[in-house]
Amino acid sequence: MTDTYSTIFKYANSVVDDEIEAVRNTRGCVNEKLVGIIDRISRCRGRVIVSGVGKCAFVAQKMVASMNSTGTPAIFMHCADAVHGDMGMIQKDDMVIIISKSGNTSEIKRLIPFIRDFGNYLVAMVSNEDSYLARHADDVIFIPVEKEACPNNLAPTCSTTAQMVMGDGIAITLSGSKNSGREDFARFHPGGSLGKRLYMTVGDLLDRTNVPSVSPEDSIPQTILNISTHRLGATVVLDGNGTMCGIITDGDVRRMVEKGGDFNTLQAKDIMSVNPKRIDVGALAVDALEVMEKNEITSVVVLEEGRYVGLVHIHDIMKEGIA
Repeated sequence: MTDTYSTIFKYANSVVDDEIEAVRNTRGCVNEKLVGIIDRISRCRGRVIVSGVGKCAFVAQKMVASMNSTGTPAIFMHCADAVHGDMGMIQKDDMVIIISKSGNTSEIKRLIPFIRDFGNYLVAMVSNEDSYLARHADDVIFIPVEKEACPNNLAPTCSTTAQMVMGDGIAITLSGSKNSGREDFARFHPGGSLGKRLYMTVGDLLDRTNVPSVSPEDSIPQTILNISTHRLGATVVLDGNGTMCGIITDGDVRRMVEKGGDFNTLQAKDIMSVNPKRIDVGALAVDALEVMEKNEITSVVVLEEGRYVGLVHIHDIMKEGIA
């Protein structure tokens, strides 16, 4: 091991150890005062305005994102921008949380008098209990940080990590106190895989312009051409009244070839599988996936009011990140 490698290894481990210790110390911040603050937030009739400056502004943005995604309405407001017009976002019933390590930055000192004048409830998340922010807040979440992971004890590292943990703790506790479940989380994440699993239907995936079908008397070459043209790996056999008789998949064609079937004499009805697996157009896409996995098939017939309206392929589901 070279000296350079050894030095890098030592510093990397030191940073990780320092940040772990900062997170461990944050456990002591979970006390009756914090419980009271979270309870007050849960009863807030307005939104939670979270503010900060410098690296703490990024922590504030993360806290806002965590709150919004778990059902607590929140807005980020940068301390510096607030006194240049952004304070207009603060409404009568909103609570304000300001995140700062020192609690004494010039931007915060300029902002606090206006918040106090507005009459909004102010919570300080700070590492200096004797700071301007702590002294002028209605409640204080004190996060002790002995040192930063930076060799010069300057760059915000341990402090922002501890703040981030506290922000997540508040957001998730609020969500838990509201008994939020998977459905609630999915409502706030309609584009995510969980949201899609709970809300996306077969109809959302169905391409109604691509509906493969053949008649029972169609030849095998016609059937193969139909399967190939629609690129779904299968085609449905419909009689003259549009009633489904069966389905023919790539596998059915291969099995016919393996058995030495005559392309010139056999018809679609001779190689089709009767009673294909089917699902209603209004069913969840995840239910269609379950049918496919359970029966080891790659497509399922879609019905609407009992009539065949298309096929959904497993690739359609996988493209949406559901599988």
